[in-house]
Amino acid sequence: MVRNRYKMAMIGAGTVRVNYHAHTWRCGHASGTEREFIEEAILGGIKYLGFSDHSPMPFPENYISGFRMRMDQFEDYCDTLLALKKEYEKDIEIHIGLEAEYYPLYFDKLLDFLKDYPVEYLLQGQHCLNNEYDGSSSGAPTEEPEILKQYVEQTCEGMKTGHFLYLAHPDLINFTGEKELFQKEMRKICLVAKETGMPLEINFLGLAEGRHYPNPAFWEVVSEVGNDVIWGIDCHHRNMVNMPEVEQAAYAFGERYGLKIIDHIPLHM
Repeated sequence: MVRNRYKMAMIGAGTVRVNYHAHTWRCGHASGTEREFIEEAILGGIKYLGFSDHSPMPFPENYISGFRMRMDQFEDYCDTLLALKKEYEKDIEIHIGLEAEYYPLYFDKLLDFLKDYPVEYLLQGQHCLNNEYDGSSSGAPTEEPEILKQYVEQTCEGMKTGHFLYLAHPDLINFTGEKELFQKEMRKICLVAKETGMPLEINFLGLAEGRHYPNPAFWEVVSEVGNDVIWGIDCHHRNMVNMPEVEQAAYAFGERYGLKIIDHIPLHM
């Protein structure tokens, strides 16, 4: 049964008011301070700004991930955002989240680690398969059907846990094989999203940098299934927080495929 977890509201060009997808310098590939992001968001008319840096993971000590904050940085992440949340409470609503993968060996350990911290939500961004150190990158080009199928299966498993707010860049898998196979497999993600009431993200970073996502072949399926869709700025730098031209492109993309855009979801873990 679809869970009615959010209030729907149609939005148009120039009216992005909510963004739950923003990173910080701690992930190692973003820059600028949280304060700079917040002030840019206020200037751009954003009313709800969620920080969702790449989650630390309780990996073995002999493995160091190259694109996420360390476990020992997490307390500072929370303390910094709590202080800014209070400081700017009259100007903007700040929320504390994380972008995380569903890694079978570590997801329960991650949830256990987070239970004592003020994290309000998790975004699912399935950047790697298996448990990261023993799997491939989802963004690496591949013609292998088995990699596509593994991405779909692992992503769906994560969605079914009920712990994620929405699926970030759902079309991150960079499959270069047959379109028919791609759409057949990715339809499974759309159907699970529909069943669980989990929105799918149109990713502004992908649009801004001309990446392989948003992938039109995927969004054709989203349109057919009738999924709920949400904007995600995925900002890594202060100049990405407020990008009117990318916002216009996202709006045009949504209109092209007749997508049902929402702009607010009650936060949950």
